[in-house]
Amino acid sequence: MSLINGFHLRNVRGDVLGGITAAVVALPLALAFGNAALGPGGAIYGLYGAVVVGFLAALFGGTPAQVSGPTGPMSVTVAGVVAGLAAVGVPRDLSAGQILPLVMAAVVIGGLFQILFGILKLGKYITLVPYSVVSGFMSGIGVIIIALQIGPLLGISTRGGVIESLSTVFSNFEPNGAAIGVAIMTLGIVFLTPRKISELIPSPLLALLIVTPLSILIFGDSALDRIGEIPRGVPSLSLPSFNKYLPIILKAGLVLAVLGAIDSLLTSLVADNISQTKHNSDRELIGQGIGNAVAGLFSGLPGAGATMRTVINVKSGGETPISGMVHSLVLLIVLVGAGPLAEKIPTALLAGILIKVGLDIIDWGFLRRAHKLSLKTAAVMYGVLLMTVFWDLIWAVLVGVFIANMLTIDSITETQLEGMDADNPLDKENIKAKNLLPAEEKDLLDKCSGEVMLFRLKGPLSFGAAKGISDRMNLVRNYKILILDITDVPRLGVTATLAIEDMMQEAKNNSRKAFVAGANEKVKERLSKFGVEGIITTRKEALQIAINELKK
Repeated sequence: MSLINGFHLRNVRGDVLGGITAAVVALPLALAFGNAALGPGGAIYGLYGAVVVGFLAALFGGTPAQVSGPTGPMSVTVAGVVAGLAAVGVPRDLSAGQILPLVMAAVVIGGLFQILFGILKLGKYITLVPYSVVSGFMSGIGVIIIALQIGPLLGISTRGGVIESLSTVFSNFEPNGAAIGVAIMTLGIVFLTPRKISELIPSPLLALLIVTPLSILIFGDSALDRIGEIPRGVPSLSLPSFNKYLPIILKAGLVLAVLGAIDSLLTSLVADNISQTKHNSDRELIGQGIGNAVAGLFSGLPGAGATMRTVINVKSGGETPISGMVHSLVLLIVLVGAGPLAEKIPTALLAGILIKVGLDIIDWGFLRRAHKLSLKTAAVMYGVLLMTVFWDLIWAVLVGVFIANMLTIDSITETQLEGMDADNPLDKENIKAKNLLPAEEKDLLDKCSGEVMLFRLKGPLSFGAAKGISDRMNLVRNYKILILDITDVPRLGVTATLAIEDMMQEAKNNSRKAFVAGANEKVKERLSKFGVEGIITTRKEALQIAINELKK
């Protein structure tokens, strides 16, 4: 795998235009995510992350037109890291200088984990997360973002997670009229701006340019919480801290790595769809990992592939990694020259922008339709959503994936085993299934006078089918001959193979004849390795042998 993502110069004009447009969208979001993740004074670190991650992920990543930077899931996770460290006694106030190095240590470790995921070629597995889990998780992230911004929207200072933040709002309900006024103006702009205007100037940036000066003119400097002083110049190298909090930092790094990988690769799929290209999942993970690891060294918020910025980039003409790199360079120029202007941005304005982001992240379409598609799917989706909001992000995904896969295995197993009872001659309900046999084979089975049981399996047999095979083992005693038909089984798992071996042994222990019919070469080889005897080439041949055995 080549380390640097290949790119070309044939689309420079489109890439530059796409990068500039993506940067315009990214600027207010980076500031808002930084403020949401780290609290007062944190906005600048969101911009640092957008610059570093955006440039390096584009340079080394595997999705040509993808634009990376701070995202909702990553900022929510960082906020969780801050809350976790605060719970063990670390002052969460950035001015105290203790919490930022610890958070950035988690960011660096998360980046290193992502590089490892890419080296181990885990990208293809990360994208196999069931959609019900992804939908529930992303909707949960949207709910968290909205819940955490209710306080800032009302001008009430809050800290911690969803429950702690909402509790603070209700217990200290003293809304700031100026903050509410700013929030209403912001929400009006981001929701009501006509599409023709928002295509020229993205509504979050428009809100930034209109509401900030209005807030100064109407309310003055002292009536509102604002971003505050922003360090001048480019971010400087700052070594993270790996001290006694290492276990917390390692766990946080792993969570950042997994969620960042899921977030990025889902965006890569979107990019593939709109740009008609194909991304390299493992290279993308390495690129994101490099970006995040270096961002942590420069006090930057961790990032991932950003869907909205990527879509805007492609629609504006971006096709190659140059567009993502241009996006970062534009933000760097803004960082160097516009710091004093950004200091006046009200936090209520950023909260209004994030409310819109949270609502956009929620998968409204699937929320409305999930129960119509499947009650089990809806249960998984809503369960993951609630666990994401009220419990833990990573456990929500892990539990959701486990339950969704168990339900899938159960469904597949029903299909695999639906022929296990189908050709029981003593079962009148299965006459229809028996009649599906070719006429000649049906005649052969009829000649067996009900003394042959024909079990028919189909599809790749996984461990889920093993229990079904085992449950039917006692039926062998009711017949003189067992024929296990696996003509339609292309693949056999180890657990299912052991179950077949046990069934054949059960027949032998009860002085019954048993045959396995129709195994392909791969399946036959596996059965032979397990010492299974009585392997017959075809079902017809097995039935003929059964008739001859009964005549003896």
